[in-house]
Amino acid sequence: MTARWVVDEVQPQRDLSITWQPISLLFKNDPPKDSPYYEASAMTHNLLRVMESVRAAEGDGPIQSLYWEFGRRIHHDGDRTFTAAEALAAVGLDESHGAAFDDESFDAEIRTRMDAGLALVGNDVGTPIIAFDAPEMDGGKAGIFGPVITRVPSTERSLEVWDAMATLAITPGFWELKRTRTERPEFGERP
Repeated sequence: MTARWVVDEVQPQRDLSITWQPISLLFKNDPPKDSPYYEASAMTHNLLRVMESVRAAEGDGPIQSLYWEFGRRIHHDGDRTFTAAEALAAVGLDESHGAAFDDESFDAEIRTRMDAGLALVGNDVGTPIIAFDAPEMDGGKAGIFGPVITRVPSTERSLEVWDAMATLAITPGFWELKRTRTERPEFGERP
């Protein structure tokens, strides 16, 4: 939902340039193989391999459309049985990238990119992480975990949330806001 929020409501109004980066819940949470979370974590991790194969061959440009296709299938269609080649074909990318699904050679790149995001926010967070240029910060970048949202707010409210989040992220001494989530995501129409 955070991705939809940023792309649908914030990006057009704030002229953002987005570079999608991986975060592997398989690497991050290391669920045991007998855990109910292992299969989903492994599947989405393997999809990250496919994304990194595309990035290596074609740059960052096609990553968002592939990410969106994976999200449509998983969250809107409830389908975790699709093949990577099917998703690649649906967005006009070379189906041969589907071979990366089982290719561990992409794991080092996933880990490197994921660790760069975690370096901005710490290891005791999950996803989403948003990083942005912040010249006023040491290192020139700021990062924040979240926002975790269950629905996309109106455009006006989305911009208020973005501006508040960006302000908090560059505020010295600010670390955390949190409350317990009491509702599941409302994915809305299939994009």
